[in-house]
Amino acid sequence: MMEIPKHPLSGVAKGRTPSPSLMHNFRQELVAHPPFAQMGDADVEYFLAHCTQLYFAPDEPVLGPADGPVKSLLFIRKGAVTGTRGLADQLGAFEYDAGDLFPVSAAFAGRAVTATYRACADTFILALPVPDMHALAQRCVPFAEHLTQRATSFLNLSRKALQEAFATHAMTQQTLDSPLASLITRQPVSCTANTPLREALQTMHGARIGSMLVVDSAGLPLGILTRNDILSRVTLPSVALETPIQQVMVHPVLTLTADHTAQDAALLMSRHGIRHVPVTRNGAAVGLVSERDLFAMQRQSLKGVSTELRCARDVGELQVASKGIRRLTRSLLGQGVQARQLTTMISHLNDVLTERLIHLQAEVHGVDLKQMCWLCLGSEGRDEQTIATDQDNALILANGMHPETRKAVRAFARAVNLALETCGFPLCKGGIMAGEEACCLTLDEWRERFHQWIAQGSPEHLLNASIYFDFRPLAGDHSLAHALRDSVRPSASTTPRFLKQMALNALTRTAPLNWRGAIDNDARGMLDLKLRGTAIFVDAARIYSLANGVQETNTQRRLEAVGLLLKLAKTEYDAWVTGFEFLQMLRLRIQLQSDESEAPPNEIQVAGLNDIDRRILRESIKVAHRLQQRLQLDYER
Repeated sequence: MMEIPKHPLSGVAKGRTPSPSLMHNFRQELVAHPPFAQMGDADVEYFLAHCTQLYFAPDEPVLGPADGPVKSLLFIRKGAVTGTRGLADQLGAFEYDAGDLFPVSAAFAGRAVTATYRACADTFILALPVPDMHALAQRCVPFAEHLTQRATSFLNLSRKALQEAFATHAMTQQTLDSPLASLITRQPVSCTANTPLREALQTMHGARIGSMLVVDSAGLPLGILTRNDILSRVTLPSVALETPIQQVMVHPVLTLTADHTAQDAALLMSRHGIRHVPVTRNGAAVGLVSERDLFAMQRQSLKGVSTELRCARDVGELQVASKGIRRLTRSLLGQGVQARQLTTMISHLNDVLTERLIHLQAEVHGVDLKQMCWLCLGSEGRDEQTIATDQDNALILANGMHPETRKAVRAFARAVNLALETCGFPLCKGGIMAGEEACCLTLDEWRERFHQWIAQGSPEHLLNASIYFDFRPLAGDHSLAHALRDSVRPSASTTPRFLKQMALNALTRTAPLNWRGAIDNDARGMLDLKLRGTAIFVDAARIYSLANGVQETNTQRRLEAVGLLLKLAKTEYDAWVTGFEFLQMLRLRIQLQSDESEAPPNEIQVAGLNDIDRRILRESIKVAHRLQQRLQLDYER
């Protein structure tokens, strides 16, 4: 019978190595968890051969500051351990359960822990002496990377599992986060501005290429001529073939650098209706990326879906085309595209759909879009929409608009709202839609309303601020939106009382951790990933951005900008971004898996998650909790 010694851990050398029969059982347990699942058999054997097993009864101390420098890295076989910090530290409790390794930082640094750890139940732990931990880290890369980049390691494993789950739906193996440099296979075929059309066209025909790039003597792109341009710019106008190409080329030409990603090129093509993008390095052209290069898909591409949306002739055709957004998202998940890229593309395609509806209905109702600006609010305003989303929009009207014209504009806006509903965007239950009287105001009326929210800060005002402050212009006269933003942001950033009220309001939605530091589900075992997850990051990013004059509306970019301005460690604000991204990815996954079911689009059964996703969900919630603690310290005083 194997001896199971008690604490303290400084005495683990007095225990005995597990017997061969137990070694086999332990091995099966280990390989169910990262990083052991990624380690070779010999390295797993090394870990087991140098471990001692320890047992702790419920509420028994496991490790604390008084024990001195950590002697062993601990792996929880069964049970759970809760860590609580000292009175001066307000971060709260946190929990480790079966499959976790701790305390990594203290073990690597050779110092004492700062928290007190206790067993939450009958707990069995494998203790690996620190010298053996270092030796294993030197010989085993997956083990070392897991200990030094734990959150990133979990996120990569989760993304890989998600990619495999959706791989059967993928229509291409090329990932959209690849740099354009990796897609360049040859130098671009180019000519000078004075080259005669005949020569340029002969070169295109002989090389069987669809475009001719025009460059200067240093190789800097000046313009481009594609096969699609030839009909409208050369053939129909009967331009002589001896004409220099500079007279018919498209200029200025839109370019990207070799460091930009395939996603950047896809969005550029979609937004500007182009099919070729020159790639530059230090300003000079080094390649040309075409739509075909980016999306070798059987039926769907970002450009294809957006083109179908833009070409829709009525609401019925838009209803059909809108289904392509979900299909494309599923395909891109199969490629392993990250959440931040997916939500940006979903928002972009929703923009294309909405803008097409706006123009169709404006024609029907006879309204002039130059007298107004359609605003995207909420998640669409932040460029981070998921698949399941309702409407949040508004209209800014030009000052002095005639009452009858205003009435017609509201009818037009209401028609757009109803059409969006038929395309899969439910009407906002809170009535935050352009067709509602309270959301269809002149520029001066909007200014007065925003300043009232800032000055008074009632609960209703704060709720409105959390939605409206993320506005972004979509269609019509964008200068109206810019004028509103220019008058509102300085007032918000220089009103400490308003910022404090927004922070206190945000803190009423606490991170879902129980008193032990474990995930706090509801009675059904469910967790709302939006209200108790992503919203925490969104609220904090908005408050800090308003306080520090950050112009961004996107949450990820806000967090990064705020982290730099506050001079925080990069690891801290990187953790914010990583936690937010993982929660967004989980939301997308459950929304796509539920498809047309009636299940809540943001709720997840925590017990149904795999081991990796459950762990990184807990880590993400801990990050959200720490972000809220920072917000509390900064604004609750």
